[in-house]
Amino acid sequence: MSEINGELARVKSAFEQPTLSLLSQRQALVAIAILNSCFSRDMRLVPTARLHIQVESYLAEIATSGLTEDLPGGSGRDVCLRWTKAQWLIRSVAADGTEVYSLTSHAQQALDFITSLRQERTGLSEHRIANIVSTARRINRASNPDRESRVAILDAEIMQLTVERDRLLAGGDIAPMSDERLLEGFDELLSLVAQLPSDFKRVEEAFRTVRGEILDDFRAERRVAGEVIDRYLGRIDQLITATPEGRAFEGAFALLRDEELLQQLRQDVGALIDNGDSFLVDRDRQELRGIVPLMREGLDSVLDQRSRISEVLRTYITTRDTQKDRELDRVLRSLEGAVATWLTMAGPREVVPLALLPEQMDIEHLRERFYDPADEVPLPPLPAADEEEPPTGLSLEELRRLGGPRMPELEQALGVAIDAARGRSGGWSLGQLFSELPEDLRRPVDALGLLHLAMNRDDLALTDDSEPYFAVRPDGSKRTFRVPTIAPGTRVEEDDL
Repeated sequence: MSEINGELARVKSAFEQPTLSLLSQRQALVAIAILNSCFSRDMRLVPTARLHIQVESYLAEIATSGLTEDLPGGSGRDVCLRWTKAQWLIRSVAADGTEVYSLTSHAQQALDFITSLRQERTGLSEHRIANIVSTARRINRASNPDRESRVAILDAEIMQLTVERDRLLAGGDIAPMSDERLLEGFDELLSLVAQLPSDFKRVEEAFRTVRGEILDDFRAERRVAGEVIDRYLGRIDQLITATPEGRAFEGAFALLRDEELLQQLRQDVGALIDNGDSFLVDRDRQELRGIVPLMREGLDSVLDQRSRISEVLRTYITTRDTQKDRELDRVLRSLEGAVATWLTMAGPREVVPLALLPEQMDIEHLRERFYDPADEVPLPPLPAADEEEPPTGLSLEELRRLGGPRMPELEQALGVAIDAARGRSGGWSLGQLFSELPEDLRRPVDALGLLHLAMNRDDLALTDDSEPYFAVRPDGSKRTFRVPTIAPGTRVEEDDL
């Protein structure tokens, strides 16, 4: 009885798993049909609002067909929430911020099981037996501790391959593979591909479980930051090395990093599709062509969950204020000391009045708008004009030539001219000084800059005459201005200009 009771307990535990609870419930037919219709290999994430509408629409369509006994009750949202609680759906946030539903590994495994039952081909075949023998041989070669046994296995394989190679090079006949055996091989390959989504989901859910535990530790403040990080690293290492899902994930990750192996896989799959073109349907071809993208998508989902764990740790470490924690600890200890002192002096019936609620706080203003990262997004780049070359950038010297007056150089030239005029006879004017400047200091804006400097000096005066200013633009064209003559004398009055 002990043996049968133990077996009964194990079977009961298996039936309590979400996979069998989905298959054994009274509404299993409707639930599996709806999940199969809403999710597919190309549609693994469905927005929450869309799935609610789809489920409600499918339920209404099934009800019109006459099947009303086994229909889930409630709206599409209520049904999806119940399926989420039953661990058949996962509600999460996608990379773009959209809230989405996805199948759990339990639901995916149940759907795969139903799909396998719908296949009419038998699982027992010559191809499968040959694969079993080949797999056993390969595992024996990789795990046998006897060096001579390993060498003997390798020698036998090399001999067999060498004989076949020499026979083909000598012009031997190429034995065609029968359609039946080729079809069996395709069935087995498609079966292996169909198991990949549920396998990746298990690893993703394991990472999600670790993330939830870390968040619980942070919220409960049961452990310090160092202990949480050590626990996270230990769990991740255990998840990768000590579980079948983790080891499979590492193997797939290593495969996708080997470009030569990926290219070989693509070539082999392409050749298989060409050879089975006579009996493969479009769905089979699509699944075979999507082997590598399917693995990449599964790896991206797992890596996204792992990066979310790292983000939780980083946010906690960067936002944790150790100084405030120490201040709170000092306050609590002082309160503990005050209570201990009061207990030594208080009588047996003495009470301390304590307010149950804190006093109301006087807050003048509360922030109504918080930081939005979308406000800091830079402007999109300007679109390139059709059939036009993009403009070339200007050099620093070209920018200076197109800019305002060069006041330091003009002020220096004006000071040198005034100092030189003090030691010699004869007069000079500001227009003459402008004409003697280099061409890069004789732009129209430089003439205005020189007049501005003259207005701020006490030793220059405005006369009744006028004189020409011969200006040179940056493009080489010339322009002449008639300006009142300014010469050494008393201060220039602003109103006179």
